Amino acid sequence: MDAAFLERENKQIAQAYKELLRDSYRVMGDEDKDLIRRAFEVAVDAHKDQRRKSGEAYIFHPIAVAKIVAQEIGMDATAIAAALMHDVVEDSDDYTLDDIERLFNPTIARIVNGLTKISSLPKNKDVSQQAENFRKLLLTLNEDLRVIVIKIADRLHNMITMDAMRPDKQVKIASETLFIYAPLAHRMGFYNIKTQLEDLGLKYTQPEVFNSITAAIQESKEEQERYLQDFKAILEDSLKAIGVTCEIAGRHKSVYSIHRKMVAQGVEFDEVYDKYAIRIIYKPVGTDEKIDAWRIYSIVTDHFKPQPNRLRDWLSMPKGTGYEALHITVLGPNNRWVEVQIRSERMHEIAEHGMAAHYKYKNDEKEDGLEEWLDRIQGLITENPNNAIELVEDVKLNLYAKEIFVVTPNGDTKRLPKGSTALDFAFSVHTEVGMHTQGTRVNGKLVPLSHELKTGDHVEVITSDKAQPNSAWLNYAKSSRARTKIKSFLRSENKEVAEEGKQILKRKLRGLKLPFSESMVNELVSHFKLQTSQDLFFRVGTGNIDNLSLKDFANKRSSPIVDYFKNKFRRKASPAAPATDDSEITTNYDQVVFGREEQFLPYTLAKCCNPIPGDSVFGFTTVNDGIKVHKHDCKNAVSLQANYAYRIQNAKWIDSTQRDFPVRLQLTGIDRQGLVSEITSQVSKNLNTNMKELTFSSDDGIFRGEITVIVPNRSMLNRVIKQLKSIEGIERIERSDR
Repeated sequence: MDAAFLERENKQIAQAYKELLRDSYRVMGDEDKDLIRRAFEVAVDAHKDQRRKSGEAYIFHPIAVAKIVAQEIGMDATAIAAALMHDVVEDSDDYTLDDIERLFNPTIARIVNGLTKISSLPKNKDVSQQAENFRKLLLTLNEDLRVIVIKIADRLHNMITMDAMRPDKQVKIASETLFIYAPLAHRMGFYNIKTQLEDLGLKYTQPEVFNSITAAIQESKEEQERYLQDFKAILEDSLKAIGVTCEIAGRHKSVYSIHRKMVAQGVEFDEVYDKYAIRIIYKPVGTDEKIDAWRIYSIVTDHFKPQPNRLRDWLSMPKGTGYEALHITVLGPNNRWVEVQIRSERMHEIAEHGMAAHYKYKNDEKEDGLEEWLDRIQGLITENPNNAIELVEDVKLNLYAKEIFVVTPNGDTKRLPKGSTALDFAFSVHTEVGMHTQGTRVNGKLVPLSHELKTGDHVEVITSDKAQPNSAWLNYAKSSRARTKIKSFLRSENKEVAEEGKQILKRKLRGLKLPFSESMVNELVSHFKLQTSQDLFFRVGTGNIDNLSLKDFANKRSSPIVDYFKNKFRRKASPAAPATDDSEITTNYDQVVFGREEQFLPYTLAKCCNPIPGDSVFGFTTVNDGIKVHKHDCKNAVSLQANYAYRIQNAKWIDSTQRDFPVRLQLTGIDRQGLVSEITSQVSKNLNTNMKELTFSSDDGIFRGEITVIVPNRSMLNRVIKQLKSIEGIERIERSDR
């Protein structure tokens, strides 16, 4: 690189550093600026010879991460300094953690240590390194919450600058982002960052969907601006008349949010009615912000008809993240439904900057939902310190969960994730209460443990010393706390049963004249198609593997020579390793190819999403069932790609003209005479497509139907759907994956 280029680059680095100091959310004193300057100098020195895949100097990355921490999240000088040095120890041989502590202080060294990635994990193919990183991240909660904040900022900048990476790496990182980092940002109140992470995640996991929605939003931009002006013109005079000073602004819902609504409702972009929101951000007139919010609500609903079941009151009971606002959906100008969000300036700042602003305005008399959540996470880590995958799944149960509020017999209010059951409530009171729950009363009536609670319910738990968890409780419990406690109890119970089963197996093998050895146990595990020796011992202990089963095993055992020839013949006759049903291999063979070399491998189609030719797919190597083929937009895709990227294989459909696929379609609409006959006629005659199943029901003039059509590929399926949509009375057609 020539001197002129390096000089320009150095000027850009200096400019980026000045912007970091100038645009920080908090006011910086001289000590703060000195701390940040020294951290910047260390980072520049440590990364002086490093460049990113895009070719730019590496130092731009830590500066960008520090900017996000300073400007978008609003953290303090310590966090900004740590963000500048977050890769120094791992990526440079010139600095150690001891150096960081000596040059700065133990706090910054502790944060940098928490941010240092795991590089010495055992090479265990069944361990998700991303989950292990996440577990380590959660373990730092005891030490300093700023570790997670900086990690979220680091992930955001990596997502923004990911264009230079290979497509498979992009999908892996984007899936991890959607699976872990976006929910974390959401739970900590960083809504702007959460939105960016979700949109970028969708951009790389489903680029066609992202580009389509982005283009549609762009096309409607001018129309939305005109709509906002019409809305403001109607309200402004009325708000001024009651002395309210406010800003009325509009915004489109995020691309990811619109996509989620389209999938959930089974509609196209134009059919999503609440994809646009209007914010009224007001300056409080008196000392009570809530009164002002309800006064504004009154003005809005005087002019526009509200939708009663769409009122969201987060003033009386803020979200666990500290978010406060009134949300209402009204029939605005041109008879269009629009969501209106009413916030004070303080509430808006908390919504924009999350945790940082929440603590800036914190009233110590209020319950801090974020701290409550952090306490729950600590409990999960304590209960489940080693199983990273299980820990991630448990934490995720509550990351995006909406909340309900129920009342204890003493009149206290308890906050629970939406969907919580009576059993979840019992565990939220106390672990011992949950462990000995015999029954529950909701609003004075006995209800099953699986009863789903609603806001305002009065809940009472009936306990008994004889009651204890069983495996069925996992079907009733939805909250991570309850599930973790139940799993822990069942594991300890299973361990005792397995130990007893081990002793029983020793005695039974002795009676069959068979040795109890490691090789014999492995042979039994394989014979009964189990995973581990513990599974074997447990089944013997519970009686699932009895005397007859073991005698059958003993009778089938052959001499080593016979086994040798049997196995040799089996390998020669069947080169495919995974044991697959013969009919499956015949049916699925030669339809999907895998990897860059387009290899033919045996596989089965995943039942969770039922892919057909034309669907964008990938292969997932399972532990027992060989390769499963999933759609890229399968509900399990993000989880699989985030946690088990090493098992993912690129896949694509090839010649599929020789095979037909069943697809289930759900239809709804207005019932009329002859409708069912017309539907069956269109499918079987006009489209020359076979039907496998057909069910219809009618209720008060509304029909619901489900048909299974047999199609060779996606193009034919689209033709079927288009033809069915043209039938009078049909309002919606959705493809069902179940």
